Amino acid sequence: MKASERYFSRVSEIMAEAFEKEADAIEKAARVIADANRERRSIFAFGCNHAGLVTLELFYRTGGMVTVNPVRMPGMMLELSPPTMTSEMERMPGYGKIIFSNMKAKSGDVLIVHSVSGRNAVTIELAEAAREAGLCVIVLTNMNTSTAVTSRHPSGKKLYDFASILIDNHGDMGDAAVELEGFPQKVASSSTVVGAAILNAVIARACELLLEAGEEPPVFMSGNIDGGDEFNRRVMAERRDNIFYL
Repeated sequence: MKASERYFSRVSEIMAEAFEKEADAIEKAARVIADANRERRSIFAFGCNHAGLVTLELFYRTGGMVTVNPVRMPGMMLELSPPTMTSEMERMPGYGKIIFSNMKAKSGDVLIVHSVSGRNAVTIELAEAAREAGLCVIVLTNMNTSTAVTSRHPSGKKLYDFASILIDNHGDMGDAAVELEGFPQKVASSSTVVGAAILNAVIARACELLLEAGEEPPVFMSGNIDGGDEFNRRVMAERRDNIFYL
């Protein structure tokens, strides 16, 4: 079997396992997000570097929730050169608290945090500060990796320690998913593919719950479909009090 086929097979296995074993957590996360929208509370999403790709997956795109606010801070999205600086920055104690203090978040809001290892200071401190402020913190992480590595935060804690709702992506240790004969390092990560699928499923279920409650889900229509721009302007105007990215 070719490596491309083995990647598809392994990702399919991981995704099937995650959706089966995390069904309860996915349902809880969807209900929290549906309630936040219904009660006009705010939703935020964060991840450092490649973990932040899942944040961008939820943000400003067709079928995505208008009310999901990405938390984008300097040095956290691979925008620096050299990119190795971003790896150093996500390990800096203190920065996570600075990030939270500059978010327009309040008690009762929701924060989604994604990190494969859950070991670095920024995500740990952000989740800790959010919990202390009364937010519901939905953590998406890789427990195979996170439980096998040491914390890089002075407290010794990891991201999952501050989860209100914990979702395990069930990825392999270290995230890479495919072994190549004669090569010691596995290749091809699974966390972005699986993480995006999990969180899109959460959003889909949250939208379903809103409809069941008699409320229109606040989602984007494609701007490349006739009427899309007008539709999006209307929804964003209706939800402007919970949108902080405009």
